[in-house]
Amino acid sequence: MKEYRSGFVSIVGCPNVGKSTLLNKIIGQKIAIVTDRAQTTRNKITGVLSRPGYQIVFLDTPGVTNPKNKLGEYMQKVTWDAMNEVEAILFMADAEQGVREHDAALLDRLESAKAPVIAFVNKCDVCSKGQIDEAIAALEQRSFIKAVLHGSANTGEGLEQLETELLACMGVGPQYFPEDMVTDQPERIICAELIREKALLLLREEVPHGVGVAVDKMERREDRDMMDVYATIYCERESHKGIIIGKGGSMLKRIGQESRKDIEWMLGTSVNLQLWVKIKEDWRNRQGMLHELGYE
Repeated sequence: MKEYRSGFVSIVGCPNVGKSTLLNKIIGQKIAIVTDRAQTTRNKITGVLSRPGYQIVFLDTPGVTNPKNKLGEYMQKVTWDAMNEVEAILFMADAEQGVREHDAALLDRLESAKAPVIAFVNKCDVCSKGQIDEAIAALEQRSFIKAVLHGSANTGEGLEQLETELLACMGVGPQYFPEDMVTDQPERIICAELIREKALLLLREEVPHGVGVAVDKMERREDRDMMDVYATIYCERESHKGIIIGKGGSMLKRIGQESRKDIEWMLGTSVNLQLWVKIKEDWRNRQGMLHELGYE
């Protein structure tokens, strides 16, 4: 009988290379929010892949940027901390963008990592063969990279080979999570992230980075199959509050409607979602607010 194998994989890369999309695709369920805006992921998201005979635990980290506030500093710390004590590091690059200056700087730092590095060139479904070959060639010049693979997190192309490469890095170990568990994130945190995702997708360019969401209360009704979810959207300026609410409350209503669909799917029950908008000036530099919003 084969011994059970398990271990942790840290997913790293610059913003918008598709880290969260890849995690959701591999796990087969939406546990990390996805938008085309930088810094969508702010926390470390754990995704659990369980197969007969092995378990791979993925740590999806914020995209690497230059921090501009305490939230940014926290996000950077999350990324670097996630690279310690893992069995493998999955570095992701965007085939369409190529290996850019920021990618190269991150690769320079990964060269001294203890864990083996697997590179995955993503978004190959939306770019030319020349772009793919150029990105692969740039990564293959880095001798410390164990393997360079390519494919698409969106379509699933190349993910089976990627899983095989990552499994080869796993050692004999325990089953860390139950087989039916896909993430260690509390429901309250996932709900807040789903609401923030819709805000990021629907709001203007200047608002999203200053938006935070806290789920204040979740209560299951005793008389019917429904969950009441009460959440607050925080912003930093009065003008932003007006944009989030919209004319006659139209934008807040859209955010709520879109969020509720995903929350209902996740919870498997009808949801009554109530949203409020509050101003907390410069909250991204206030330790207490960061703690309240789950950035610990």
